[in-house]
Amino acid sequence: MLNPRQDLTPNTADYENLAFVKPTGFREYDARWILEKEINLLGIQALGLGLATYVHEIGVQPRIVVGHDFRGYSLSVKQALILGLLEGGMEVLDVGLALSPMAYFGQFELDAPCVAMVTASHNENGWTGVKMGANKPLTFGPEEMGRLKEIVLDGQGVARDGGKLVRIDDFRETFIADVASKVQIRRPLKVVCACGNGTAGAFAPEALRRMGVEVIEMDTDLDYTFPKYNPNPEDHAMLLQMAQRVKETGADLALGFDGDGDRCGVVDDTGEEIFADKIGLMLARDLSKVYPDSTFVVDVKSTGLYKTDEVLKANGAEVVYWKTGHSYIKRKTAELGALAGFEKSGHFFMAGDLGHGYDDGLVAAGAVLAMLDRNPGKRLSELKAALPDAWTSLTMSPHCDDELKYGVLDRIVKEYSDLAAAGGEILGRKIVEAITVNGVRVHLDDGSWVLVRASSNKPELVVVVESMRSEDDMRDLFRKEIKPRLAAYSEIGAFNQEI
Repeated sequence: MLNPRQDLTPNTADYENLAFVKPTGFREYDARWILEKEINLLGIQALGLGLATYVHEIGVQPRIVVGHDFRGYSLSVKQALILGLLEGGMEVLDVGLALSPMAYFGQFELDAPCVAMVTASHNENGWTGVKMGANKPLTFGPEEMGRLKEIVLDGQGVARDGGKLVRIDDFRETFIADVASKVQIRRPLKVVCACGNGTAGAFAPEALRRMGVEVIEMDTDLDYTFPKYNPNPEDHAMLLQMAQRVKETGADLALGFDGDGDRCGVVDDTGEEIFADKIGLMLARDLSKVYPDSTFVVDVKSTGLYKTDEVLKANGAEVVYWKTGHSYIKRKTAELGALAGFEKSGHFFMAGDLGHGYDDGLVAAGAVLAMLDRNPGKRLSELKAALPDAWTSLTMSPHCDDELKYGVLDRIVKEYSDLAAAGGEILGRKIVEAITVNGVRVHLDDGSWVLVRASSNKPELVVVVESMRSEDDMRDLFRKEIKPRLAAYSEIGAFNQEI
């Protein structure tokens, strides 16, 4: 295989004959490109050959589950990937149209150590990507992605005999049956199921019905133009629609799923969204009663309440803060033997008796429903009200080019670290510590904090703030601290959304 080129343009002879791969698509824990602009189908084929080569290199059985999400081009991308995998001597088990967790489930059900799921998750149309793993339930992290990048870009792919393609029919049914078998709800519950016209629409309504709840479908018809909004339950546009439908129907809650179904967003019975870190805290409180002395892993974007919660302390629970990113939290959850991992973006990793340890929006939805079933006298809003007060912002992302963002972030981390070392203050509060495990999370003496980190899968930085004082103070932490500080950096552009 010739080295993929990085300088081709569509509608040329070379583009039709040569592999084209931009190096920026190799992220910390998956791969994402804008199709045609940053990679072509021959480049995807080179990625497949590179992945097969890496699997052989690390001595793992060359047997891989492959699926694709519902976008106009995902099937073509998957077929190009499969060509490369076959060229590299892999046995490919194609489960067809899938959610990412369905592909991960296939690793267990079909006894395949490897997975490659073609999806751009919640990214806008035009993006494509692949989530990969070779050690269930884990997906690749920076080390594996770094070696894969080297193999692909340096043309180190090795063609081998033994490639084989097996089509797995009706695997959707096997997956849904497994997910639904974990939860059987006795309490009458009316649930809005929001899918944003993404892939989850073909799976989530049926799975929730089999769990025993009444389902009100919302944007569950598959439409890869995403006519209303991107299927992303972290975006305000989708959350507002979910809230409106709850109020219109008198539903007990709304569950929203992202483009590839590995994340779940929640709106309560009053129409208020509950961010995933708070849902995680509610689940941890509930599960720590059933499973005392459990460990939970949460990402650095998550609420500081985990540190101080009296219910968790009483139940002997331990909480570990770790790097943001589905691969990192998944890996740490497995490494520590934790009962569950929670990420503020809506990835939930239920392990032990609760799940296989990978991120599955439907398993997470089932855990929320089971929590309500164990508290039959309480509405979701009442369980939320039992938490101590904390006001957490939306996740906000200012644009910053992939080639620049890590350098810019290093300067921001140094700025805050120096401020902390000098005993500095933010809005009249002393800085207690600056945690730099993943960007910088600056803790203040009243428990409030601000976070700036780099997005692992888009040309953006990520900003979250939390106040232990009030909603107005939370807004001030963004408007009077973070926003003016970042405005001093010319490389940083407009925010995708602001409080």
